[in-house]
Amino acid sequence: MLNKTQPQTKSLLVSEPFMLDPNFNRSVVLLAEHNEQGSMGWVLNQPSNLVLSDVMDDIYDANFRLFIGGPVGQDSIQFVHKCYDKLNSGIDLGDGVYWGGNFESLKLLIERGEIEQDQIKFFLGYSGWSAGQLDQELRENTWMVSNSYNPDILFVDDEENLWKEAVVNLGPKYAHVAQFPKNPMWN
Repeated sequence: MLNKTQPQTKSLLVSEPFMLDPNFNRSVVLLAEHNEQGSMGWVLNQPSNLVLSDVMDDIYDANFRLFIGGPVGQDSIQFVHKCYDKLNSGIDLGDGVYWGGNFESLKLLIERGEIEQDQIKFFLGYSGWSAGQLDQELRENTWMVSNSYNPDILFVDDEENLWKEAVVNLGPKYAHVAQFPKNPMWN
C-alpha cells in the first residue's frame, strides 16, 4: 500500500498520480462517511463551468462555483461549509467543517451576502463506494489517505494545485510524487 493510514470520516483521499479514471484523475476527495456499508464523499478539485444561480432559479447572483463531487447522483446539490455560526445546521465532520444544513436558511444568508466564497463549497453529485470497495482500492494503491491536514485546504480556490498540496502534506516520503508528470511518458 502507498500508505497505511486508514480512512475515516473527514479523511482526504488523494488519487495516485497516474489514475486513468477521468472521474478521479489527480483528485482529492473529502470523505463524509466510511463504514461497513460503504463510503461517500466529494471530489474537491473538479470545478464545473456552472455557478449556483445557473442551477437554482430562486437564488439570484449566487456566483458560488459548483464542483463535480463525483459520478453518482449528479442531479443533486450538496455542500460543505465552515459557517455553522451563521447557518446553525449541518452534520459535524470535525475541525469546524460541516456537511449540509438548512438550505432555506442558506439561501437567505447568500441573498444577504453573509456567506463568503471561502466558507462553503457546492457539489453536483458525489463519489460513492460499496461495502469493501474503497478498502480494495486502497490495497491496489489507487488512493493515499490523509487524516491530518489544515481544514482550510477544503475551501481553497486553486484546484489545480490542490492535489499537489495534498500529496506534499502526506509527508516527505510522498513529496516527490507531487512532481510526477500527468502522463508518465512525458518523463
